[in-house]
Amino acid sequence: MNIAIKATNFELTEALQDYATKKVEALKKFLVRFDVDAAQAHIELGKITQHHRKGEIFRAEVNLTIDGRLLRAEETDEDVYIAIDEVHDELKRQIISLKEKRIEKSIRRVKR
Repeated sequence: MNIAIKATNFELTEALQDYATKKVEALKKFLVRFDVDAAQAHIELGKITQHHRKGEIFRAEVNLTIDGRLLRAEETDEDVYIAIDEVHDELKRQIISLKEKRIEKSIRRVKR
């Protein structure tokens, strides 16, 4: 899986980069029926506010391309690590849903 990480409006630390990469790579175990080697993940982490009253709000966005399909998740939170965790959970849900649809479709073909 090819992973590209981009940071907007703040400096990307080595620890944050490793954390985001590990979270996206953890999705590999759900991609058993897909071509994992051709999968591409584009991660964008950004700070969207500079206001002192609102605090710092971070955004995590992941665009995951698998077998020609685009799965996308975006979350915002005051902690960038929590935003990454939420994006991971959303992508996991989307992958499981996609797998279930493929299985149902193949079962319908067999029943005909």
